Amino acid sequence: MRSSLVPVLVCSATAGLAVSSLSFAKETVGGNAMIRPAEVWKDTSGKPIDAHGGGVLFHNGTYYWYGEIKQGKTYLPKENASWGGTRVDVEGVSCYASKDLLNWESHGNVLPAVSGGDLDPKKVLERPKVIYNAKTKKFVMWFHSDSLDYAAARCGVAVSDKPTGPFTYVKSFRPDVGQWPQGVTEDQKKDTKAAWVRDHEAGQMARDLTVFVDDDGKGYLFAASEDNATMHISELTDDYLGTTGKYIRIFEGRSMEAPTVFKRDGKYHLIASGCTAWAPNAARSCVADSIWGPWTEIGNPCEGDKANITFESQGTYVLPVAGKPGSFIFMSDRWNKDNLPDSRYIWLPIAFNDKGHAVLRWQDAWKP
Repeated sequence: MRSSLVPVLVCSATAGLAVSSLSFAKETVGGNAMIRPAEVWKDTSGKPIDAHGGGVLFHNGTYYWYGEIKQGKTYLPKENASWGGTRVDVEGVSCYASKDLLNWESHGNVLPAVSGGDLDPKKVLERPKVIYNAKTKKFVMWFHSDSLDYAAARCGVAVSDKPTGPFTYVKSFRPDVGQWPQGVTEDQKKDTKAAWVRDHEAGQMARDLTVFVDDDGKGYLFAASEDNATMHISELTDDYLGTTGKYIRIFEGRSMEAPTVFKRDGKYHLIASGCTAWAPNAARSCVADSIWGPWTEIGNPCEGDKANITFESQGTYVLPVAGKPGSFIFMSDRWNKDNLPDSRYIWLPIAFNDKGHAVLRWQDAWKP
């Protein structure tokens, strides 16, 4: 949720650093020739790209970038005054398409807000991510669905037959209703003060989230849960429309949000932020040999100036570059809490040190 935005970028200046096969290039005339982090990024029609807190799907040779539409006035509702939770009313989810990751064509609002219900403009719709289900041939969107005061803490799901929509809203829900996490003891189940025990019957909280599809087609939900104190990883159903009830709790009490997940050389990587409202903080990089853990927290992947605040941004997605094995882009948002529509995008190539850990370094301009 927005109550703890902290960007995560991986930077490194050390020897022995393996850099993804992403390059620098000279500016060319016409269109966008390079990615320029934190500058206004315009689509092919010349309008600023409006896709905040989003993610990218690569399908049949085209990249599709989905994100929150942020338009209208930024204001502070009284329900969120205690933590400075400014917002704009929900407009929907945007979609842009690109062949080169530089020049993006707008396909408009693919999941518009609807008065009444979970898509109401006065509700919360954050961090949309789209995955493709090869079995059902459906494009499945997951997002953080919430009440204005962030008390509902639910997952939202929508589907489409095409990557460019329109998407049809399916439901919102709390995952893993009536299920216990893997490895729980009988004594732990009796701890009624624990948030995950409290929420056992109603379902576990889910705020900032992402979804990840493994090489075998299995899908997983990563979500900030237990009042943002602990991250949960839940297995998705075969149709990607829900969770199976199998889940784990990781980094108990570490207060991580804004999860981004990727896999490299058989290892799973998680980069997340801390919870400090709109103020950026230091990213946390974590690795595991199995998605079910154990997970190990490594520390801040960023290096250089402003590494302690993730270059004034918060992670939203890690994008594998098609056709370039081992190449990944860390996508993040530089939130402008006083004028949310002017929040900027920071995309950086991920490098890896001699231990295989992600490293992020600032680049003024670069080419995928």
